[in-house]
Amino acid sequence: MAAQKAETRGFETEAKQLLHLMIHSLYSNKEIFLRELISNASDAADKLRFAALSQPELLESGGDPKVQIDFDTEKNVLVISDNGIGMSRDEVISNLGTIAKSGTAQFLETLTGDQKKDTQLIGQFGVGFYSAFIVADKVEVRTRKAGTAENEATLWTSEGEADYSLEAVDKATAGTEITLHLKEEEKEYAESYRLRSIVKKYADHISIPVFMVKEDMGLPDGDDEEGETKKEKEVEYEAVNEAKALWTRPRKDVKADEYKEFYKSVSHDFEDPLVWSHNKVEGKLEYTSLLYVPARAPYDLWNRDSAKGLKLYVQRVFIMDDAEQFLPLYLRFMKGIVDSNDISLNVSREILQKDPVVDSMRSALTKRALDMLEKMRKKDKDKYNGFWNEFGQALKEGPAEDFPNKEKVAKLLQFTTTHSESDAQDQCLDEYVSRMKDDQEKIYYLVADSAKAGRSSPHLEIFRKKGIEVILMHDRIDEWLMSHLQNFDDHQFQDISRGALDLGKLEDEEDKEVQEKTEKEFVKLVERIKENLGDKVKEVRVTHRLTDSPACLAVDDHDMGMQMRKIMEASGQAVPETKPIFEINANHPLVVKLDMEADEDRFGDIVSILFGQAGLADGVQLEDPADFSTRLNKLLLELVG
Repeated sequence: MAAQKAETRGFETEAKQLLHLMIHSLYSNKEIFLRELISNASDAADKLRFAALSQPELLESGGDPKVQIDFDTEKNVLVISDNGIGMSRDEVISNLGTIAKSGTAQFLETLTGDQKKDTQLIGQFGVGFYSAFIVADKVEVRTRKAGTAENEATLWTSEGEADYSLEAVDKATAGTEITLHLKEEEKEYAESYRLRSIVKKYADHISIPVFMVKEDMGLPDGDDEEGETKKEKEVEYEAVNEAKALWTRPRKDVKADEYKEFYKSVSHDFEDPLVWSHNKVEGKLEYTSLLYVPARAPYDLWNRDSAKGLKLYVQRVFIMDDAEQFLPLYLRFMKGIVDSNDISLNVSREILQKDPVVDSMRSALTKRALDMLEKMRKKDKDKYNGFWNEFGQALKEGPAEDFPNKEKVAKLLQFTTTHSESDAQDQCLDEYVSRMKDDQEKIYYLVADSAKAGRSSPHLEIFRKKGIEVILMHDRIDEWLMSHLQNFDDHQFQDISRGALDLGKLEDEEDKEVQEKTEKEFVKLVERIKENLGDKVKEVRVTHRLTDSPACLAVDDHDMGMQMRKIMEASGQAVPETKPIFEINANHPLVVKLDMEADEDRFGDIVSILFGQAGLADGVQLEDPADFSTRLNKLLLELVG
């Protein structure tokens, strides 16, 4: 073909920063670069096999999928090649020209400066290919998309600095060849023994063979000991990995380290998983699953439209990445594979959605995933607390999305409570139930903007006095969660800021008599306050939930809570107009004095201030801050004057 001038393109600013970081400081375990490149090559082979189901001509010579590693010790060069799907010029630009795509900015913001911690972040941002620059000062990628002509290949070249070049070249076969020009100090990666040990360590579990030149072949050409030129030999290659898909092996034959390395190749994570479950199902359905729980959340966990799901194989043939049909959305953090004998090879995402076999597998895999989490919670609470900090809010979506497993999910939920030693969400519902008082019928909770705000809420006063534990819910999703979770272990949930307080059997008859008497005594004051506040409130009443504060705001049983209102307002949705219930503590000196206040102006000022204070305690924005300040200053002047 006619030679074409190479085109030079610049990396975006964030990509330059990331490359600089990768090259100079990030990795403490440099050999991982080879695992990443072999894993990418294996994925390319899987994708070609799937594409060939409908387009057999893509296989060209019909050769079996493989990865090949060549090296030149004298030139200090390492080459990793595959006969997989390859890339077109546009795909090269998309996949290699933009590092981590939309995740780069978040990645850079997340860096801590701690090399070990930052290394663990790499896998979450999909930048594994660029680990090549840890050991190489120049990388060349020669690739040709399967199904295209020999003269439609692309050569991508970069020294890991400001730019990269693209050039149209010839390539006899489809696939990708990556050439690493190793740094002077990285010569060990051009030595047979070192490379073989890395392949055995990281690639024994992948389903395609990794080939290297046989060790006893000697030099293909050169001089022997007597100085006579040897005849050129035909180079022979041998597979240096087991090349048997890990999930097809019996569990007893797979070591823990092998499971961990397989996870890293599947997820491109650099940190070990927390737990995993390898299971083979036989009978009405036949499939094998290998599920993993990551140790750290990916940057795009909260993008519900991002890629998620399991790798799907059918009869050992790779079908697709990110098959989201096998697990519900709230378990989108789970990684792993599922290999089925009952699904058609010619499957698509649309067909999967309508397949009853997939529905049965989804139900079973969901239960297995939840059982994994429950087992971890019971066996190692510290490990589970770490999991909860990363993925707890995603799991809170479960009761709304997965009605059949609502109870299973509820057992996994964790919260802060008034018995917690810190603000961490480390208390499960069954732990709360085990500490309930003998006559306690309900599970009491309070929704607040933060754990600190919850602890200082006036709604807790009567519960502190009686020693009743209250769950403090302070995640943005909590009020929405509780609208889908009405009970647990035969105990109904009760929001202590909603409706009239009813402690059931925890109140004795004497308490009830005192309450009824107090309500009758303050009927006129209640009416007077209601008339003063007008349409600012739905109702005014004497409360029995306060012991120290003069007043508080309550939400009517069927009204939307403050947290939910904030979420809807922030998302631009219309919010129904609601009014709070104003409750007064008849035993508080301020309320007693208010009842005796004859000056209507001063009465109005005090009521307005008490109402404003009650709102502030609940995190409510003052409707008229200036008026509140004016009334407060007026009373303060009278006090000091």
